[in-house]
Amino acid sequence: MKVVLAYSGGLDTTVSIALLKEKFNAEVITFTADVGQKDDFVEIENKAYKAGATKHVFMDLKQEFADNYIKPCIKMNCLYEDKYPLGTALARPLIAKYAVLVAKKEGADAIAHGSTSKGNDQVRFDLTIMAEAPDKEILTPVRKFKLTREWEIKYALEKGLPVSIEHKKYSIDDNLWSRSIEGGPLDDESNFPEEDAFEWTVSPEKAPDSPEIHKISFKNGEPVALDDEKMNLVDLVKMLNVIGGRNGFGRIDMIESRVVGIKSREVYEAPAALILIESHKDLERMVLTPKEYRFKRLMDNEWSDLVYSGLWYEPLRSELQALGEELNKYVEGDVWVKLYKGSLMIIGRKSRYSLYRKDIADYNKGWYPTEDEARGFIKLWGNHSINAKLIREKF
Repeated sequence: MKVVLAYSGGLDTTVSIALLKEKFNAEVITFTADVGQKDDFVEIENKAYKAGATKHVFMDLKQEFADNYIKPCIKMNCLYEDKYPLGTALARPLIAKYAVLVAKKEGADAIAHGSTSKGNDQVRFDLTIMAEAPDKEILTPVRKFKLTREWEIKYALEKGLPVSIEHKKYSIDDNLWSRSIEGGPLDDESNFPEEDAFEWTVSPEKAPDSPEIHKISFKNGEPVALDDEKMNLVDLVKMLNVIGGRNGFGRIDMIESRVVGIKSREVYEAPAALILIESHKDLERMVLTPKEYRFKRLMDNEWSDLVYSGLWYEPLRSELQALGEELNKYVEGDVWVKLYKGSLMIIGRKSRYSLYRKDIADYNKGWYPTEDEARGFIKLWGNHSINAKLIREKF
């Protein structure tokens, strides 16, 4: 049997190489994707070979991640449960898709990953593989054998596998769009996160004493420039992560509803994601009609739920996204943001599609309804409600 393993270089996937060889008599090809995480990819490749892989495949997928996953995320204001910008949830279907492509190219019989049975990633990996390669078997050693960290460390020592046996305080997953921190002292939901949990953001108390103001320009709902400098999305996200991080902005601490039926305490850093989503929402609010804007809020929530839940291949996800693309044709213009000690404020916006008209909104001059027009509108507007109140009070 030949197996392609989605390989991170961590304990779970390194142990999985040996278990796939031992329990399944498999030839293991490891696959690692660069989606913006801060890893030493040469070291990861070396670890794969030392653990028994016969071949290692590496791909830089940052641009595709930005263009085909982060970009629609921005356009759909992707905040799961109004807080989490879907960093890991977006990356998993991309990684799994390319693991399938590697498997097809290498003539592999199965695709493996290191997810556990308690997390969301197993759903995202499995469903993507089922959609892209229904004929391929899915192998999950950690899930199948119900492995614990203690067992894995003991096994790794016995087999001489290249893993660190030092206890990691937190479980970290990062990519271009977000950094997730969980486990350790954070498992107690009442514990305040310590500063050693954070890497991208400084403590708001230690942020500069003067605010930073930046202009973000959008076209068709996509951020295309920062302070009038045109940038591709990968570079723009990287820059905003630095800008937001040094101002102490971008931390998220939430109790999250996992797909598998449990609540989990999750801490994230996502400066660029939150800056871009809030800026995009503000521009939408100005250029869309009230009906469009309110309906899109419903669309955004449903799209985010589908992606979080691993349903990237659900037709409704692509259908909602197509309608979102249509509405984003008018999301064009500039948004000014002010970052200061952990806070973000939208302080200005401008668009040729703006539905705001100063000549109408100005109280001192311009258009005014007559008193008869105002009275007539109010009476008709509230007629159903007033009639219901008066009639129901009779009985």
